Amino acid sequence: MTERFTARDVQRVTALPRGALARLLDFYGLRITLCKPGNPIPGSYWGEPEAGLIGCGLYVRNDTPVHSALHEACHFICMPPCRRGILHTDAGGDDAEENAVCYLQIILAQQLTGTNSQRIMRDMDAWGYSFRLGSAEQWFQNDADDARKWLCDRALLPIHSLIASIA
Repeated sequence: MTERFTARDVQRVTALPRGALARLLDFYGLRITLCKPGNPIPGSYWGEPEAGLIGCGLYVRNDTPVHSALHEACHFICMPPCRRGILHTDAGGDDAEENAVCYLQIILAQQLTGTNSQRIMRDMDAWGYSFRLGSAEQWFQNDADDARKWLCDRALLPIHSLIASIA
């Protein structure tokens, strides 16, 4: 029997080592702002405690889910510079870009100290992401070729991920 998790069970930013998220995302030019407990999260599309995006800023609180922070960060990474300049709350993009964002957040989770891809996929399912094959892991392993191609076409996959996909 598969253990069921709910949105309450997802890993929160507070569980990560201090500065881990900033170290990972600095490479992409994304600045992390940690909002004080109880304060609003600027640029949050889904509302608190979900992460927010404004320009090159990612806004989180300690109670923000890690998958949410990674998802919004990956929207920033995947969007063209012209959209970054006007980015406020709604990242926009089409279905192909959304799939690429989901794929990249799973890949980046493997590089984020304090979590991993398995945890992020479990948390994505608990939060309510919807995939044709029923789970983030099944989608990632068996139905995400289009997302991987989208990222490869734009040179957005970390090199170790490309090596692993051809090995």
